Amino acid sequence: MSTYGSDPHGQPSYGAPGFYAPVPAYSHWGMRALARVIDTLLSLAASFPLFVGYVWLMSASYPSTNPDGTVTRHFEDPSPAAITLVVAGAGLAIGFSLWNICVRQGRTGATLGKRAVGIRLVKELTGRPVGVGMAFVRQLAHIADELCYIGYLWPLWDAKRQTFADKIVGTIVINEKTAP
Repeated sequence: MSTYGSDPHGQPSYGAPGFYAPVPAYSHWGMRALARVIDTLLSLAASFPLFVGYVWLMSASYPSTNPDGTVTRHFEDPSPAAITLVVAGAGLAIGFSLWNICVRQGRTGATLGKRAVGIRLVKELTGRPVGVGMAFVRQLAHIADELCYIGYLWPLWDAKRQTFADKIVGTIVINEKTAP
């Protein structure tokens, strides 16, 4: 399997004889983690109306203890505005996350967090953004990373600094400054 025009058998890629495309600098785990923190904070900001509506709904409820000892919450005429905030906030949070992680990252190679720290996601074989569909598939593949969180830590010792999801879909995260 070739990477960026190089061949594992020492054969030059198409183009000028003896020319090898430069291998990009793989992104450090810390940069990836910082990008993830930024993206998470932005997603939390997008879900702010959801939290406000939820608190509003809960403040208009009261608990009661059932004969079997369980507690039930009762709502006295829930506010339509609070319900609207919850629904709109959930839609905004989901929409923002899909746009940032799948659409933006799929088309440009970088979420807002990745752009802020100067890294981007590319297809290992081509060095180009993965596309919206593969960005979504990569998010689904992160389920493999969540097994004891070992997949998220894997870039700490992996030669290409890939998570399990990166290995599954054939992506790498590179430093923007060294990107071809």
